[in-house]
Amino acid sequence: MNPLRVEVTATDGSSRTGRVHTARGSYPVPAFMPVGTRGAVKALDSADLEALGADVVLANTYHLMLRPGAETVAALGGLHRFTGWGGHTLTDSGGYQVHSLTSTVDDDGVTFASVYDGAIMRLTPETAVEAQGLIGADIQMVLDVCSTLPATPQVLRTAVDRTAVWAGRARRHHLRLEARPEGQALFGIVQGGTDASLREESATRTVALDFDGYGIGGLSVGETRPAMLDALAATLPHLPVDRPRYLMGVGDPVGLMEAVALGVDQFDCVAPTRMARHGAILMSSGRLHLRNAVHAGDDGPLDPTCACTTCARWSRGYLRHLLVVGEPTAWRLLSIHNLAFVLGLMAQARLAIAEGRFDALRAQVATVWGA
Repeated sequence: MNPLRVEVTATDGSSRTGRVHTARGSYPVPAFMPVGTRGAVKALDSADLEALGADVVLANTYHLMLRPGAETVAALGGLHRFTGWGGHTLTDSGGYQVHSLTSTVDDDGVTFASVYDGAIMRLTPETAVEAQGLIGADIQMVLDVCSTLPATPQVLRTAVDRTAVWAGRARRHHLRLEARPEGQALFGIVQGGTDASLREESATRTVALDFDGYGIGGLSVGETRPAMLDALAATLPHLPVDRPRYLMGVGDPVGLMEAVALGVDQFDCVAPTRMARHGAILMSSGRLHLRNAVHAGDDGPLDPTCACTTCARWSRGYLRHLLVVGEPTAWRLLSIHNLAFVLGLMAQARLAIAEGRFDALRAQVATVWGA
């Protein structure tokens, strides 16, 4: 019996806080999961993530299957030992690559060309489960079909139907797979684009399969924020309250707070670290563009209100220098700051919910970052 469940300790409207309990332990929600696509968050190591207080890190099945191979990860002790990370891990199935890479989708699965050498790769609901069993994350995701938005009704209908059928195949295979780690959880994924009726249908069909948790996919892929929030509002009432609700691929401050207000528990996104590598800094007062020349002689920290190690030790002028000369150290130091900001925002959300003042935090974030 899988022990994964949500213990809700406080609510404020539809927002909620508590802990997700797993076979490994537990982690607090709402939570943000840094993205370590190839087994590492770009420019950071596991010690950096531990120091930041991250609880869950995401890795990508598609990339790890290609390099170094799921079997190699398994032979080297599984994802935790392989990466030196003792916290929780979650692996995306590769379904997002249906959206982001050139692929051929049929009723049985997906065919890709490797981004590394062009070799043909085949992924089915069953092989995605098997690969993630070998990789050994605490939580694996079903293979789904993620459609770029806007999309025609027929494209969305096909995505919902295929995702539902694949979810059933993945669930059955996961339950009988002997190679998966004991206690490894499997999340289903809800699709449907911005069509409320399709979202409701997809949620109902997915919940009927009794997954350990539920991802909400196919959003933040071209639609407006109001359309995304409407789709979320149509989905969440149909998901069970005792299972985690995971909005995939969202990481902007306003999007995070608005989704938490609707009852989402966890998130992932590459944006904070990608922005850091390009000099876009997340701050309590809004976004700062560090490449701007005005910062060249600034001896102050990136954000005077931030307690991260980057802000405590190095000046804007020095960090800008590293960035403009292409010194990779800049990527690490700025990524540490941006992740500290997002992880800190989630900690603020948890406290605000517990104290019954989440709407005030939500309004403050909207004022700073734009509604």
